[in-house]
Amino acid sequence: MSKTLLEECFVLPEDLEELLNASEDLVIPQSKEEILALALGGQELFEVAYEVPGKGRVVEATVARCKNGLAVNYPEPYMRRRDPNALVIGDQKDTDKPRFKDRFGKDFEPVRLETFEWLKSQRLILIPFMAGGHEFGYPGILIAPQNAAFFAGALADLQFFIPRDELPARFKPRCAIYVAPPFRHTHFDGKQVVVHNRLDELHEIFSYNLYPGPSAKKGVYGFLLQVGEEEGWVTLHGSAVRVITPYENVTVIMHEGASGGGKSEMLEQVHREPDGRILLAENLVTGEKIHIELKENSELEPVADDMIMCHPDLQNGKKLVAKDAEDGWFIRVDHIKEYGTDTFLEKLTVHPPEDLIFLNIDAAPGSTALIWEHIMDEPGKPCPNPRIVMPKKAMPHAVNTPVEVDIRSFGVRTPPCTKEKPSYGIVGFMQILPPAIAWLWRLVAPRGHANPSITDTKGMSSEGVGSFWPFATGKMVRLANLLLEQILSTPETKYILVPNQHIGAYRVGFVPEWIAREYLARRGIAWFRPEQLEPSRSPILGFTPKRIKIDGMPIPKELMHPNLQPEVGEEAYEEGEKILVDFFKSELKKFLKDDLHPLGKKIIQCCLDDGSISDYLSLIPMT
Repeated sequence: MSKTLLEECFVLPEDLEELLNASEDLVIPQSKEEILALALGGQELFEVAYEVPGKGRVVEATVARCKNGLAVNYPEPYMRRRDPNALVIGDQKDTDKPRFKDRFGKDFEPVRLETFEWLKSQRLILIPFMAGGHEFGYPGILIAPQNAAFFAGALADLQFFIPRDELPARFKPRCAIYVAPPFRHTHFDGKQVVVHNRLDELHEIFSYNLYPGPSAKKGVYGFLLQVGEEEGWVTLHGSAVRVITPYENVTVIMHEGASGGGKSEMLEQVHREPDGRILLAENLVTGEKIHIELKENSELEPVADDMIMCHPDLQNGKKLVAKDAEDGWFIRVDHIKEYGTDTFLEKLTVHPPEDLIFLNIDAAPGSTALIWEHIMDEPGKPCPNPRIVMPKKAMPHAVNTPVEVDIRSFGVRTPPCTKEKPSYGIVGFMQILPPAIAWLWRLVAPRGHANPSITDTKGMSSEGVGSFWPFATGKMVRLANLLLEQILSTPETKYILVPNQHIGAYRVGFVPEWIAREYLARRGIAWFRPEQLEPSRSPILGFTPKRIKIDGMPIPKELMHPNLQPEVGEEAYEEGEKILVDFFKSELKKFLKDDLHPLGKKIIQCCLDDGSISDYLSLIPMT
């Protein structure tokens, strides 16, 4: 039946059609239930294993049938998070990314043909989907071994899966993902490798590992970025939420940033202590705790979790108009360490409306997978990247229509900063950014302190332009230009910066973004007047509000101005500022190319010349 469908419904390149026809068993599923049944192979605990020359039988993952879904785990801790260096380019088209030949010393085409030959010998599953959505998206397919059907299930949840009986006539994919796990060992020394091969009419993604992050999720993102780069628009790396206050003000906030920067957390309600208070901050030196009370939370209507399509047909020329580019969300739950931390998400995952896929969660067959039971990377060290694949339709009050974005927030993970150990943890509770500085933050995109999502987190590093650069396949400066043009064309959207994890000597977690969300939504359309702001000590941090008061309770000044903390002081603050500014300067120089937008050159030069807030405002005013 499936091969008949190939002829009736698909328009495929000759080599892809040959691959699929060669498989002795090809499944095009009708439902997610059918996919998950394949993922278990008729067992309660299934091993996803392959014969590897020289290694014998290698178990890549285990899949346990739980009461609330499938618990997927990887024997190797390395495979439990995304390798930021996984992406390579197999073609000869324009790119700033490493090419396959440069990294591996040979052309990709022979490996591509080997991959096809290996897939021909497998029982296959084919998942049709629409990358980016049914209205503005692009046709795509996934081809994987049936024993890796959990991977196919993750993609079906994350992307816009098309059931077998709903396939349109002459479905011609613009994107194809091929999954061949043994090649990780036979060709790539055990490393995660995802090869993007951009043919003229088909963007091929070869996934040589079974962690969905670099391929089923970020691989599709890379395809959308490539299409946008060619057509003149961009898919942003952020979450978005519609906030409805107790006074019925409605505000849409988009939160961008590197992995670990608080995108998923922007969709969560603020976490509370057992007595209902909110732990605002805890001093790491003195143990002092600062609490506030918030009588009533705003209602949250989630719009997007990680990938936001800003297609030109959506825009109205005033505020940025955005739409979710995914049909499901890859939610990290490392911060949920015990029962009661996030009762909404805990209840939703314990009693979901449909089976979920859990990754890096310690759950036995027949048990209930619990999102605070993280698998151990080693004794006493939990995996920092436990995940749920959450279908968006399972999220109450989710928004599926385009929204106008009132505020674009940028999140950065910050380490502690003290006199004894100065660092860039000097960002205040909430910074108000002029548009020019907001653009710079999106170019530099600090990966930040103790990033839980990727394998390499030492020191201060950049996620790259838009914080989506690790997933992009094209040219860095072109994407920088698109981001600047987007800012210029949406003058009524405002910009803020919020830290997470630490402010000076205080541990704050994700509370600053939660309180900033509540505070700004309660302000509604009443944006800050000039007299309500003061220039930050460092121009790269824009403005600091003179005061923030929520439900009658002020945010302490030492959280707004970390230099006022006795544990920090002026000298440590200045050292931290130098670390941050020097990092900006080193990262921004790489964008000074001939094809950079002329205004972009002026903004970057302003930073390199230690320009003032007034200098930035003269380049792009705050409206």
